[in-house]
Amino acid sequence: MRAGVVVAARPGVEDLAVRAEELGLDSFWVYDTPMVHGDPFVALSLCAKATRRIRLGIGVTSPALRSAPAAASALASLNALAPGRIICGVGTGNTARRTLGMGPTRAADLEDFVAALQDLCAGRSTAYREGNQVRDIRFLHAGAHVNTTDPIEFVVAALHGPKAAAVAGRRATGLISVGLLDPTAWQTLRNAARDASPDPASRGDCYLVTALHVLDEDEDPHGNAARDATGHLVMSLLDYAADTPPAAGQLGPEEREAVRRLLARRGTTATAPDRYTRLYPNYLDRIAPQDRDLILPQLMTALALVGTQEDLRTRITTLERAGINELVIQPVTDPPTEMAQLAQLLT
Repeated sequence: MRAGVVVAARPGVEDLAVRAEELGLDSFWVYDTPMVHGDPFVALSLCAKATRRIRLGIGVTSPALRSAPAAASALASLNALAPGRIICGVGTGNTARRTLGMGPTRAADLEDFVAALQDLCAGRSTAYREGNQVRDIRFLHAGAHVNTTDPIEFVVAALHGPKAAAVAGRRATGLISVGLLDPTAWQTLRNAARDASPDPASRGDCYLVTALHVLDEDEDPHGNAARDATGHLVMSLLDYAADTPPAAGQLGPEEREAVRRLLARRGTTATAPDRYTRLYPNYLDRIAPQDRDLILPQLMTALALVGTQEDLRTRITTLERAGINELVIQPVTDPPTEMAQLAQLLT
């Protein structure tokens, strides 16, 4: 199985990309979450100039965040800096939209966006709509500033629902998901993509984003170190549940109690119109020590990889058999060490 890293865009991110490349990792991603993280295209431009081999990914952008021509221009510009090394994850904007207090976009809009990006980034024209006006657009300057010759890899973000996976099938892209460690759930996504595909042989790769903590001898698998390494992923689920009452209602009693404590701790409610301003600061970053009690062991097990090297290699083998091609971790406590542990696990 291949290995990659995803981080928040911030100054110095290119140093981590260089280290990931030195370790032999296959990809380096940054999140596209406006108002929470830095700009991913700026960050990956720095990474493109500092590296030579590693693939560089946006994880993930959305039609609700960027227009197709703006996104295509940014991607083709990156492709000029790192020819053939660019991956673009595209989703409905479930996270990035909620951090703005808005809902995700529709699967139909997602599919139109992916199709437009595929056309534009390959140098083809595409239909562009604003309201009732539709225009045929393409890159008007084919110079060194954009690269539409080397291919860009596209992957569609999907969780448990089949709609986004079906978009991936119809558009012949890969799949990417976060914290989805259930092999059966992955099989459901892959089946949805296959059933929607006009050519099942054209399916792309599957990427799994998670967190990793390799246990020392006799270390508590639910101790502070493990909670700090995986807490950002668990907290993202709790934030989502706190922001989305129907999702919270599907959780068990202990998880619902954690959501209740989270809302009280942030001084908001599940129906407050400005709750997103309280829930999402520091989103997908290292958790505060006072929030460790919210990182429930069962959620750590469900969403992240925690165990001894032997245990983790067994779980990774199971995921590989389920069709995962690349494991992408987000390191938050000690990124260089965590990246080295990932590289060691997969060698």
